[in-house]
Amino acid sequence: MSDHVSIAETSVADLAALGPDIRLIDVREDHEWADGHVSFAEHVVLGTVPDNVDKFDGDPTYVICKVGGRSMQACEFVAAQGKQVVNVVGGMMAWEAAGLDVETGAGGGGG
Repeated sequence: MSDHVSIAETSVADLAALGPDIRLIDVREDHEWADGHVSFAEHVVLGTVPDNVDKFDGDPTYVICKVGGRSMQACEFVAAQGKQVVNVVGGMMAWEAAGLDVETGAGGGGG
């Protein structure tokens, strides 16, 4: 028997089409975030997700990492806390490969 929660997923193209009025959380490490992130994303390092579940308050909250593995871990954790989340398939690798805008530096998001 499994307690696995089914997590919704979306493509980077569909995410980009939604625009900046959504809640997007990037769960990569600080150096990855500084190297490039979605301009309207908020940064919550994966290891700090349990302490920041309240930040996943979108309806739903989209979650991104480098390729989709860590964001899925974060999604599974916060979904178990009753939050509505969507994993971004392909992560920042797919976002950049699609030629979508990337912001660099430590700015953006909330701290």
